[in-house]
Amino acid sequence: MSHLFVVELDIPSEHEAEFNRVYDAEHFPSLSKVPGVLSAARYRLEHSSDPKPARYLALYEVDSPAVLQSPAWQKAAEYGFWIARIRPLLSAREHSVFERIL
Repeated sequence: MSHLFVVELDIPSEHEAEFNRVYDAEHFPSLSKVPGVLSAARYRLEHSSDPKPARYLALYEVDSPAVLQSPAWQKAAEYGFWIARIRPLLSAREHSVFERIL
């Protein structure tokens, strides 16, 4: 049974270009290659009924929530400029794990 790891993020507009560059070139490809990650996708918000929504969403379909605790995931999550340059600038950062039921 697969699970979906949902990441919601926002970043100040003045850092958005660097955020997308690092996410697209380093962070996302690194996490997508972790064993147990079945698929991954990134999205930018177009509209929402939430008055203060996060503008970015990443979805990672994984074999199990254990993938997110694995050494390979931890190493991939810390790769490149993500930790030093991007993570301190993020707001509205939420993580959720959903179990597939149908």
